[in-house]
Amino acid sequence: MGMTTARRSDTTRAAILEAARERFAADGYERATIRAIARDAGIDPSMVMRYYGNKEGLFAAASEIDLALPTLGALPSKHIGAVLVNHFLDRWERDDVLTGLLRVGVTNEAGAARMQAIFGAQLGPVTLGVCPRPEEAPARAALVASQILGMALARYVLRLPPAVEMSRDEVVAWLAPTVQRYLTAETP
Repeated sequence: MGMTTARRSDTTRAAILEAARERFAADGYERATIRAIARDAGIDPSMVMRYYGNKEGLFAAASEIDLALPTLGALPSKHIGAVLVNHFLDRWERDDVLTGLLRVGVTNEAGAARMQAIFGAQLGPVTLGVCPRPEEAPARAALVASQILGMALARYVLRLPPAVEMSRDEVVAWLAPTVQRYLTAETP
């Protein structure tokens, strides 16, 4: 009996998180409700509360995102900017959760905190591994995030026509040298 209950619990949690990700991405943090998420997952709202406590807890769990950043240190340094920009374009294009989180992060404190945590924990170490001065890594990571999140906002959230119409290669060609400079150039 122990295993089946655990398995059922895992299945329920997975259904809740999937429904929550879709609902947060579609409706935003403020408008998404526990009741709607439970309905989407085909379960009682009390189950959502039992597993995640409240909407904040559910949002934190649903927005656990591994950016799966490439190891840049192994690359010839002149390719770092292009590899990173390409990687992020891949992520935005195949992961609605990331776009949903960006949308929520712009309008909501919990969303902003999640984005800060994700980028701090994941982009920080990558930056530290390639920048010339370790003490500058946090500032450089913030500059990289400004480019990547700025383009994501323009292309995938606000859908500004020139940003949407640019080919992927054009986006990389424009952004990569800037990201490259933020990561590896000497301090201005």
